[in-house]
Amino acid sequence: MAVSGGVVAEILSAIRREASVGSRLTDLDEVAREVLRTHGAYSPFLNYQPRSAPVPFPAAICTSVNDAVLHGIPSSYRLRDGDLVSIDSGAVVDGWVGDAAISFSVGEPRPADVDLVGATEQALADGIAAAAVGARLGDISAAIATVCRRNGYGLNTDFGGHGVGNEMHEAPSVPNEGRAGRGLRLQPGLVLAIEPWFMAGGSDDYVIDSDGWTIRSADGSRTSHSEHTVAITDNGPRILTAPAL
Repeated sequence: MAVSGGVVAEILSAIRREASVGSRLTDLDEVAREVLRTHGAYSPFLNYQPRSAPVPFPAAICTSVNDAVLHGIPSSYRLRDGDLVSIDSGAVVDGWVGDAAISFSVGEPRPADVDLVGATEQALADGIAAAAVGARLGDISAAIATVCRRNGYGLNTDFGGHGVGNEMHEAPSVPNEGRAGRGLRLQPGLVLAIEPWFMAGGSDDYVIDSDGWTIRSADGSRTSHSEHTVAITDNGPRILTAPAL
């Protein structure tokens, strides 16, 4: 899984380099497709259709801008100065899946956006730190929610982390809020996609666009999403989608 995770990390790094004022979201999707082709990999997102979705997902990555936080479909929209972008990417290599996401500003960032992204990344780091052998799933959830609530942001547990392996979404579910000491006990070999996503306005409510995929904050506030695929090991959590040094 570290191989597929490495491809995901390369995709996200390439997109972050490419994304600039004037970039089309479809251009960023093509960047991802090129990296996948180079590695003989494919995207688990492309043509994915859970029961809740009216149509298969049509792209290799999710591109969510400003008040959109999850599952945004790449379009011809050109990025503008100050846009806050979340990119969710996956890769499958030899039947194993990697899944990760980043958020960043294009052009001149708003200070509030810098704080929002920083909080989401801190929540991800704290959630990963809690993913130790013998801990509980609720410890991860509680660590994420503590950062969110301390900063006054909104979150929702309808969508969150999940197990990952031969499929992109496997058991167990990893909610972004929960009680420490509760839930499944973590064992070596379990692999989780841990993914906090926060809404700056403080409301926990969201809406889904007419495309059936794009999730936005209900109050129109900015959003941020961070994710890594993490293996539980006897030597501590191992991030499988970390960028190469």
